[in-house]
Amino acid sequence: MDDTKRYERLREMYGNGDIGRRKFLGLLGAAGAAYGVQMPFGNMAFAQDVSQVRFDGWGGVVSEAFREKAFDPFTAKTGIEVVDGTFGSGDEYLARVKTAQEGEYNIAHLSGVFDYARYHNLGYSTALNTDNIPNLDLVIPKLVDVFRAVSGDALSCVPYDYGTTGLAYNRKYISDEEMKEQGARIMLNEKYKGKIGGWSDWRTRIWYGALQTDQDPNNIQDMDAVWDAIRTHRDLALKYWGSGAELMSLLAEEEIYVTEGWSGRIYALQEQGHDIGYYDPPNGFGWQECLFVIKGSPLGAVEELLNFMLAPETSIAVAEAQNYPPALDPSKVDLGSKIPTLPAFDPSGKLDGLTFANPDYWNGNEAEWSKMFGRVQKGY
Repeated sequence: MDDTKRYERLREMYGNGDIGRRKFLGLLGAAGAAYGVQMPFGNMAFAQDVSQVRFDGWGGVVSEAFREKAFDPFTAKTGIEVVDGTFGSGDEYLARVKTAQEGEYNIAHLSGVFDYARYHNLGYSTALNTDNIPNLDLVIPKLVDVFRAVSGDALSCVPYDYGTTGLAYNRKYISDEEMKEQGARIMLNEKYKGKIGGWSDWRTRIWYGALQTDQDPNNIQDMDAVWDAIRTHRDLALKYWGSGAELMSLLAEEEIYVTEGWSGRIYALQEQGHDIGYYDPPNGFGWQECLFVIKGSPLGAVEELLNFMLAPETSIAVAEAQNYPPALDPSKVDLGSKIPTLPAFDPSGKLDGLTFANPDYWNGNEAEWSKMFGRVQKGY
């Protein structure tokens, strides 16, 4: 029996329940060693030697969704524990990675291709064996291609979900008509002084400053006008929020009436019965999130986890719990009844209606713009 047939026979036995997972992986590794070849999924033979994998994400309802719908079932199936941490911003998490020992951090729920490019350019990426992640074939092709454009054929992540950072508003005080008429400029309206919020993220502040000055966020021509808009917003705002949980609390308690917000968190508020509207203005901030694997991680166990998380039953359950559409291609996978109702969902799977940040443009300006925003935030 050649190695491919042996592998298929082992898979069949495992799938039928004739052998357990550990025996399957052990036989798979032994077969590969005996024949001097790397058999399909052979890298997973070493997964049983890993007792835990670290995952870091955005906290709140998102982390709860991952824990309940993905991590606990994965541990029950494989015996590999998923230890999860949280962060409030991509910059905060990157600072942790820079000071950590290699292998201390494994998977990060990163937002945007610009984050992927940052980590790759800093030498934190790895090369996943996508043969070990067959469910990647179910993902929207456009979401995969943008990462390959950064790192070539090698992938250091799998796409997982997408959404928008649009405008959230309390319908008790702001009508749908007023929101659509004013768009992003509503956050510069003196009428709502002290009832305006905003995320303390330099990219989001600049993106909305561009919209408020009628500019393309991926090709800003007048940065002085953008900084002036950011200052105006700063002076009218009650505060900048720093996490999704804080965003939801500020809106739910009516401490603020309007802010930009993450589509899934606003949907969660609506599910809780709050009369919060959500509007994506033209050129609103579209984003996709990926599960990025950091250099030094135990690839066998990590690839097994990623494949488990991309399985339709897992991915759909997580999406329904965290209220962000999954990266799965709706032309290949039946996504059920709830997901098509989520903000930003694209039934075509082409995502042509979303505006994503150009990673070269934003990363190229990061040093200057993030420093300047820090000064503006402090009152400059």
